[in-house]
Amino acid sequence: MSTTRLVLLGLLRRQPLHGYELKHIIEEHMGDWTSIAFGSIYFALGKLEEEGMLDKVATEKQGNRPSRSVYQLTETGRDEFLRLLRETWRTTERQYYDLDVAIAFMEALPVDEVIGYLRGRITGLEQTLVHMEAHEKEQMSRNEVPAAAQMVFEHSRLHMQAELTWLQDLLGKVKQGSIP
Repeated sequence: MSTTRLVLLGLLRRQPLHGYELKHIIEEHMGDWTSIAFGSIYFALGKLEEEGMLDKVATEKQGNRPSRSVYQLTETGRDEFLRLLRETWRTTERQYYDLDVAIAFMEALPVDEVIGYLRGRITGLEQTLVHMEAHEKEQMSRNEVPAAAQMVFEHSRLHMQAELTWLQDLLGKVKQGSIP
């Protein structure tokens, strides 16, 4: 299942938009909890249009800027959006973490180096949590942000807080020498 397809179809079901507007909405409102690359937006728009999910309804040109195609959801696109949305609700995701592979082989590194990496990850997560909490507060104060977004922010925040607690515990075990 492609998150990019689901997001684009979901945003376009509300109103016709061009790629830059979609990019802005994704970065501004969804950037903390989804990672959709700028280039993949335009690729996906082209593919969705080719598949009959979208219609190009206008081309806008402002000044010296490149022209922009405005896309609108078709009935087929609406059906695909609902299919993808239902599929996402039914699918239980298993997360795999590259860090787990690094932990499996951490005995190959000096303990002080591992401790440094763990401290760095902990600091990074703490900073990310501060940023996310501020972004959540700012986003939830905006009228156009749906109330359900609160649960999305909470989901991400709780996962990160659990990761932070786990990393702090792992750091303690490494420092004590109970884990090499």
